[in-house]
Amino acid sequence: MDPLLVITNASAGTSDEETLERALDVLREQASVEVAATSNPGELDGVLHRAGSRRIVVAGGDGSLHAVVTALHRRNELGDRVLGLLPLGTGNDFARGAGIPLEIEAAARVVLDGEVQPVDVLVDELGGVVVNNVHLGAGAQASRRAVRWKERLGAVGVGKVNLGKLGYPIGAAIAAVKPPHLRLHVEVDGVTVADLDHPVLMVAVGIGATVGGGAAITPEAEVGDGKADVMIAFATGPVEKLGYVADLALRRHHERDDVRYLRATSVAVAGEEFWTSADGEISGPERRRSWRVEPAAYRMTLPRETPDV
Repeated sequence: MDPLLVITNASAGTSDEETLERALDVLREQASVEVAATSNPGELDGVLHRAGSRRIVVAGGDGSLHAVVTALHRRNELGDRVLGLLPLGTGNDFARGAGIPLEIEAAARVVLDGEVQPVDVLVDELGGVVVNNVHLGAGAQASRRAVRWKERLGAVGVGKVNLGKLGYPIGAAIAAVKPPHLRLHVEVDGVTVADLDHPVLMVAVGIGATVGGGAAITPEAEVGDGKADVMIAFATGPVEKLGYVADLALRRHHERDDVRYLRATSVAVAGEEFWTSADGEISGPERRRSWRVEPAAYRMTLPRETPDV
């Protein structure tokens, strides 16, 4: 087994440190392991500069994976790397979509014994990277609210058993009271699929399937199929919104008549001011954004496929 460099967040709490130790015990059974804790992009870049040929294992959630993939992309080293992931985040949406177990010892065994597979990323017009999902409209409003509630509730409880995980559901409930209706021009692979005459509830572009700790916003997305899944919801009436929310919970919203669900290599959005949530990071307001798929941008050790019997 190649030597492993486990990169973790220096601000991780005691509970995450204890969980990580359980994973490290598994990894050390078969590999030489070094742990590097980073707290900012400069420290992360220094650690990557000294990584050498060691296989990089990200210990964290979507934000941690985003930071490492972004840094490697900027260093023009992403395509040369095989990554592993130990899910320590609150939502762990990339891990869910990639089939990586959320139980930490099982995830560590995937790092050791899994199959190296290609993984795609989204790259925006400024060179920014999205590893899981970017969305705008009602979903981004929910995420904006969720950040505040996650901070307020995160300290309530013990360890992983805390109320911080309720941030996204609470944010979604608040956003549902008065969701934004946006007039946007949306192009998918150069073809107009929404224009300014028909307001949209939300737009999502996904490499992975879920956001917010399991909300399957692009439920058919696969992390290494060379395409992004694009979901555009036109459910702006009171009854339609209720139906959309109910169907979203059941992972069937993409089958609705007022939803367009497509697979594509590029997406461009322009129109009224909107906020975006990309891998949980909120930005905006924006008037125009675009993303393209960079297929097989890197490789990751993922669970082996079970052959059909």
